[in-house]
Amino acid sequence: MQSVKQAAAEFLAQKRIAVTGVSRNPAGHGSNAVYKRLRERGYEVFAVNPNADQVEGDPAYPSIGAIPGGVGAVVIGTKPDRADAAVQECVDLGIGHVWMHRAFGKGSVCDSATELGRRHGITVIDGGCPLMFEPTADGAHKVMKTIFTLTGKVPRKVS
Repeated sequence: MQSVKQAAAEFLAQKRIAVTGVSRNPAGHGSNAVYKRLRERGYEVFAVNPNADQVEGDPAYPSIGAIPGGVGAVVIGTKPDRADAAVQECVDLGIGHVWMHRAFGKGSVCDSATELGRRHGITVIDGGCPLMFEPTADGAHKVMKTIFTLTGKVPRKVS
């Protein structure tokens, strides 16, 4: 087990990150906010949406495996029922870091997907948001991190 802060630092040390669930209609989609912030902070970020050729002005990929050159980490921003398939794809591709986005409600967190990833040696952060941690954080996300840590939506430890 490691602290979520350490796991977040390792995740954000990856410079090629896929974000699943990025929408063609960005209003109100957490995946789009994560995608844009990572791109703004200099990450090589890839949108995964099997129903779009382009999102946020960039190419979209139908799957994680379709991304040329692969990635080191994946943010899952889809409904929880799609997380198992995304984590299985990460297992198959040898990706070592997965973050299941969660702020309000259940978010993208899926217990079976978390267990699947961890069984295969993937560090899975099952809650919170990459934008709550440095170097991608802003003031609002830092406040949310404090609140959501207290309410259990941001884990304190991960493996």
